[in-house]
Amino acid sequence: MTGSAAPTSPHRADVRRWRRYLAEERAEAALYTQLAARRQGEEREILLALASAEGRHAAHWERLLGDQIGRDRPPSVRSRLLISLARRFGSVFVLALAQRAEARSEYAGDSHATPAMAADERIHEEVVRSLAMRGRAKMSGTFRAAVFGMNDGLVSNLALVLGIGASGVGTGTVLLTGIAGLLAGALSMGAGEYVSVRSQRELLEASTPSPQAHAAVGDLDVNANELTLVYRARGMSADEAQEKAERRLADYNPTVPPRRVAPHSLEEVGSAGHAAISSFAFFASGAVIPVLPYAFGLSGLTAVLLAAGLVGLALVATGAAVGVLSGAPPMRRALRQLLIGWGAAGVTYLLGLAFGTTLG
Repeated sequence: MTGSAAPTSPHRADVRRWRRYLAEERAEAALYTQLAARRQGEEREILLALASAEGRHAAHWERLLGDQIGRDRPPSVRSRLLISLARRFGSVFVLALAQRAEARSEYAGDSHATPAMAADERIHEEVVRSLAMRGRAKMSGTFRAAVFGMNDGLVSNLALVLGIGASGVGTGTVLLTGIAGLLAGALSMGAGEYVSVRSQRELLEASTPSPQAHAAVGDLDVNANELTLVYRARGMSADEAQEKAERRLADYNPTVPPRRVAPHSLEEVGSAGHAAISSFAFFASGAVIPVLPYAFGLSGLTAVLLAAGLVGLALVATGAAVGVLSGAPPMRRALRQLLIGWGAAGVTYLLGLAFGTTLG
């Protein structure tokens, strides 16, 4: 990368901006170094290469600043938080946040940054996105069950508790109803998640080539070549199937087992047992929140407002977590989650009021 020469007397605004860039580049290099320390193999090498690239960018700003570099400026709060999270966890959430940070690079519109640096930052975003995608694939099954379980527990039990409470029944009845809803919902979610994930895995495994078919390849009639029918059935054209079948017959080795289901496909689906336990536990942890005010003896509007407030905080947290993991704006996801949850509970509460008035 070629650096640009430092101006003879840069403006103070330029110096401040360059110092900010320098602090952020050093912070990003430290972030990728911390993430690399918690990984092995290829991912470690990729992260160290990213750290090296950020070091080159930092060197560019050091050259421009020259004797005006001054004391080390602390990076932004966001960058310091990312480094701290990477040091302690190094999770896919940190990579997702780093992906968003790379997307906010200002170099494309700054004449003092070289075109190569601006291009680097755009490519870094894609590199970090790909690394985060690996992590998402490994945790997607269990994480999906956890998020769905938590949200269902929060919204369904809040709606149940508020609807029953608004009908005018006593606090004890509301509490028992909430506990019954918690247990019934958690068991249902756990069982449903187990069946769903187990079925997905069985469907994937059913697509694995049969070992008996693999063993029969060596005895096929080369002229008839029934193997072309297999590849045509998988969606290839007649010519493509013929070409692949000929290559397969030429390279056939009976000692090499057939290719199994791609491991990443099973990783994305997840373990049926883990998904069931995760769904059960997170549904229960979500469903207990709207019950808490009634468990402590509160009633009436006080219990309603406190339950709705506690559930709202939890919905914001889960929405933001999903937003971070998906690389989307976390606050937008958090607000969407909150509005949907409160909307469903609000409708049920109004129906409960109407039902209670009718009975009264």
